[in-house]
Amino acid sequence: YAVAAHPQSALRLFGINTCMRFYEFATIKTTKPMNPAQARLAALKRNVENGRAALKRERDMQRMAREREAQRKAQQRRTG
Repeated sequence: YAVAAHPQSALRLFGINTCMRFYEFATIKTTKPMNPAQARLAALKRNVENGRAALKRERDMQRMAREREAQRKAQQRRTG
């Protein structure tokens, strides 16, 4: 890493914004911890989303495997 002579130059060197306004910091809000019922609902929603993503990945993998197998068989027939 290069060392800058001035601290502001060092911040710019690493891409850190030094010109933020106060209202940009004020939008951060803290959230209260969830009660058990809310936590359970949130977990169930996460599981649904993760399950959908896993199902999509599995279908894509099986589709790609079928395509590879079809290409392999076509190649065998051509050279066969």
